[in-house]
Amino acid sequence: VQLVESGGGLVQPGGSLRLSCQVFGSIRRIYSMGWYRQAPGKEREFLAAMLPAGNNDYGDSVKGRITISRDDAKKVGYLQMNDLKPEDTAVYSCVADIDNDRYWGQGTQVTVSP
Repeated sequence: VQLVESGGGLVQPGGSLRLSCQVFGSIRRIYSMGWYRQAPGKEREFLAAMLPAGNNDYGDSVKGRITISRDDAKKVGYLQMNDLKPEDTAVYSCVADIDNDRYWGQGTQVTVSP
């Protein structure tokens, strides 16, 4: 099983991006999926998660500006980010609890700059 993120890139302040997290491999069920980011010199930061109970959880620093979603039939998760700020510049990674294991993607770079 492998998670591959895409959708990162360079965006101007105030812009939007939608990141994708594609699951590759044979699986039975995605129990939860989440997103984190890590900026240079900073600790990894929780952004959002879709939990097994069906509820979503968001980090305080991005609440109101991001939306997490998932299409289990396509085995893909999304992170919609709006009103991006320079401080959102980081490597964004997805994580998923699939069957009996937890998997991380390699990350995709998001750079917010004029």
